[in-house]
Amino acid sequence: MKPLAKTLVCSLLLLLASATLADEVPFNRAQFDRDKAAGKPVVVYFHADWCPTCRVQKPIVDKLAMEPSLRPITIFVADYDTETALEKTLKVGSQSTFVVFKQGHEVTRSTGQTQESVIRSVLQQAL
Repeated sequence: MKPLAKTLVCSLLLLLASATLADEVPFNRAQFDRDKAAGKPVVVYFHADWCPTCRVQKPIVDKLAMEPSLRPITIFVADYDTETALEKTLKVGSQSTFVVFKQGHEVTRSTGQTQESVIRSVLQQAL
């Protein structure tokens, strides 16, 4: 296969694969407010690179974000060390916390979970 054709095929495959992923994006206040006001399924995940629990959670969240059933959810990854105003607003006192919103309202939260099945269940509550 010619290099250009190979590049095009790989790009197309990546584009198709990304269409099946949940949105996992860095926290953005304007987008969060917009999505929440629109009643979209939203999860705010408070993550810290130095946190051992977060290091266990991150690949699980990445894997779950690839599941088609969780595709409608936007997972905002909030840096625990810099999003202090958000932490106060949402009353979050610890990293490794998921705050789940459905139809614009908080429906659940979870802190410190590292089991894939439990994290999946928490995320599904946004749907």
